[in-house]
Amino acid sequence: MYLGILSFVLLLNPVFAQVDEPVNWSFSTEQIDNEHINLIMKAQIEDNWHLYGQYFGFGGPMPLFFEFDINENYEIIDSVIENPVPITEFDEVFEVEVNYFEHEARFSQKIKVISDKGFNITGMIDGQACFEDGACMPISADLFFEINGGAVVEKDQSSETAALTPVIVTENEFDNKSTSDNTLLSFFLISFIFGIIGILTPCVFPMIPMTVSFFMQKNEKRSKNILKALIFGLSITVLYALVGLIVSITSAGADFTTVLSSHWIPNAIFFVLFLVFAASLFGLFEFVLPTSFANKADKQVDKGGLIAAFFMALTTVIVSFSCTGPIIGALLVKAASGNVLEPLIGMLGFGLGFALPFTLLALAPGMMKKLPKSGGWLNAVKVIMGFIILAFSLKFFSNIDQNYHLGVLSRDLYIGIWITIFIIMGIYLLGKIKFSHDSDVQHVGFFRLILAMASFIFAIYLFPGLFGANLSGIAGLLPPKSSQKFDLTRTVDHTNEENTLCETPKYSESMNMAYNVNGYFDVMQGIECAKSQNKPVLLYFTGHTCSNCKKMQAAVWSNPTINEYFNNKLVMTALYTDEKSVILDEDSWFKSSNDGKIKKTLGDANLDIQVVNFKTKSQPFYVLMSPDGKVLTEPMEYNSDADEFLEFLKKGIENFETISSEE
Repeated sequence: MYLGILSFVLLLNPVFAQVDEPVNWSFSTEQIDNEHINLIMKAQIEDNWHLYGQYFGFGGPMPLFFEFDINENYEIIDSVIENPVPITEFDEVFEVEVNYFEHEARFSQKIKVISDKGFNITGMIDGQACFEDGACMPISADLFFEINGGAVVEKDQSSETAALTPVIVTENEFDNKSTSDNTLLSFFLISFIFGIIGILTPCVFPMIPMTVSFFMQKNEKRSKNILKALIFGLSITVLYALVGLIVSITSAGADFTTVLSSHWIPNAIFFVLFLVFAASLFGLFEFVLPTSFANKADKQVDKGGLIAAFFMALTTVIVSFSCTGPIIGALLVKAASGNVLEPLIGMLGFGLGFALPFTLLALAPGMMKKLPKSGGWLNAVKVIMGFIILAFSLKFFSNIDQNYHLGVLSRDLYIGIWITIFIIMGIYLLGKIKFSHDSDVQHVGFFRLILAMASFIFAIYLFPGLFGANLSGIAGLLPPKSSQKFDLTRTVDHTNEENTLCETPKYSESMNMAYNVNGYFDVMQGIECAKSQNKPVLLYFTGHTCSNCKKMQAAVWSNPTINEYFNNKLVMTALYTDEKSVILDEDSWFKSSNDGKIKKTLGDANLDIQVVNFKTKSQPFYVLMSPDGKVLTEPMEYNSDADEFLEFLKKGIENFETISSEE
């Protein structure tokens, strides 16, 4: 069962990944008469690729689909016409006849113009393209036509760029620094620890004596047994790293992490997936791989030789999958929503941690005598992991709640659920709760007592969060402070609000600042206010699901001095790059010079501003600039040191005052 779920996760990644487009679209119009126009959509198809057409039998690949946003200015006449006639052949994979195009294709949609005023026609193209070797990928593009009383309006490319970049960076001499190396190292170490934990599961721990005995054959030289042990350990590491490599390659698109962390579909899938993992670890059912996989690998082990060490590793990985699967799945889900290298780094760390104990015991078999015997403690390890994964499942539901402004899972409710989970885990460790396959706890050992105490202490640590405490250490795992329903730390400073805000912020009905900070959510509104007050503007690129953003808020924004700077010495403008629910007015839509797509949502527009102007899409990202677009100091990424952030603000404001005095 787990293999199917894991395969689904791996197959999900290419759906959201964005690689080099095999089909490039161009759009134009043809005047038919005073009332009628043809909307022309030309597809330039890369060599060795083909684009499926609109019409063929049910059960085949995804057909080409044109969707036009209907408005009162025009009517669609008939359907989209294809030219040339598509190639028709029987597809052996789908077992249906399909139609497809090669090299180039032209599609036209006839419309009747009703309005005498200028208007836009927008829409979407969806379809599928396949390479000659059978590899396929989804195709999508934004439709955009300008119509003015039946005549085409030639779009001024310079005005399009101006609309695209409301922030014009005239001076930016600073190179952005990245903290990704530290992030990758931390994730590697976490994954390495989980690899070692994977050894302590009921499926794996009992295999240690049997596996290590394979490397202790008396009829072979010690040097050869050592070589086999090293090959065995290296093979396990490579097998897990290969899984991570596949995920890294398929999730390397520029928009992948944003979609994965913000869209409700992947978050709902991962939420359910984590619940399934937790249920399995609690003993409700077990993930079982087909035994034929293990049997085939095991037959190769019987043949002996150095190659047998590899198949021994393969057998170990396959057999252990029913227990390590939930851990691997959890790591992959976490990794796939971060740095594109995280899946590879994570699985490399997990594989190394998992292989290391086997290899060390094979090299020094005498150490096996010191290992504890298998027993009920192994199942306790599974159950503890089940509690932890159950707690982490809420993160994905919270992502949906925050991105779509549902208001279901507030910060205090979230913390309350966590407190309940970890109290129950502590009670379980004391032997007061028993799951299936658990043995009776005759007495509480030292390590169980320590873990129980840790669980209760963590619940106590969480408790003040019910009333608004920052909980800075885990702020990245919690909903934002602004979603707290009952907050004793919240104060309202109307004086600050009147002094710093020029007008009511746009989109404030669905977004708000945390830690009593006042500001805007629209880039132009923030810049205009900064201009009228002669203050610098702080562009804060963030996201509803950005863990580091929430951690930095808890550690930095809560500082009274920094809070005073935000409210009185600059104009704060928070730009959410994953905001999907706010659709911009049609006259604010623009075609990106970065990827050529039409930006219709506030989140897409904000992300495009960040990428085009500052060549990065990492969050949090702080840019302190003058209202006319001069970057005042080196932009800052994630940094939880309040003193360093304060120096960043002071330096930028000093430079702004110097520039203002010179002018």
